[in-house]
Amino acid sequence: MSGFATYDARGVVIPVGLIVLAEVAARVSGLQSDSLAAPSDVVVAGVEALLDGSMLIATYQTLGSALIGLSIGFGIGLALGVLLGMFRVLDHLLEVTIEAIRPIPSVALIPISLLVFGFGYRMEIAVVAFATLWPALILSRAAIAGVEPRLFEVARALQFGLLARIVKIVIPAALPRVFVALRLGIGISLIVGVTVEISANVIGVGHETMLAGQSLRPALMLAYLVWIGILGWGVNAAMLLAQKHLFGPAANMEARL
Repeated sequence: MSGFATYDARGVVIPVGLIVLAEVAARVSGLQSDSLAAPSDVVVAGVEALLDGSMLIATYQTLGSALIGLSIGFGIGLALGVLLGMFRVLDHLLEVTIEAIRPIPSVALIPISLLVFGFGYRMEIAVVAFATLWPALILSRAAIAGVEPRLFEVARALQFGLLARIVKIVIPAALPRVFVALRLGIGISLIVGVTVEISANVIGVGHETMLAGQSLRPALMLAYLVWIGILGWGVNAAMLLAQKHLFGPAANMEARL
């Protein structure tokens, strides 16, 4: 535990040093810019946005869209991953289709989603769902394909049906890697959600970041960027903690992904 704390303390040294240097440089040079601001001004702008509620509302919009899109995309991806992992014939039949669709950048779907759903939550949810489907599908399929074959022999000996095999054999064996897929999916959902808001949507922290930049308020713009980073770091830290708590030492290698 002390080693972990030491590692965290060392990791903070460089960011804090860079912030101090940026603050000193801004004050010495008398910085006046439409795109940069002193770290202290960024903090003040961020606190004001939190206190007036605008940052909290935008955060609620972004997290809501990201989590709903993740739930849809991850659920579909997990179901497909289980089917493809269990039935190799089906996997081979769909391999070309999956590999042809998977490389499509999720942001390329923004124009189509905008035409179908218009501005708002549904458009963002659809793009996030597409982006988060693939890590769930790929990792769950790989995890199920790597399940010890003897477990399936035991299931056949016990005359388990398909549902019983999935619930009692496949899911428990593949759960650590599926959880990794969920952690990756959460990160992707936030990245894609903010990207959609910056490029097209009119809600969320991404949209507020763009508005601040267009209004020549660099301190507020940078405050939103820092807030996005804090959100991503906090969510990932919480997922890592949950992963270690749920899976113990077995999660150590998976946590490196």
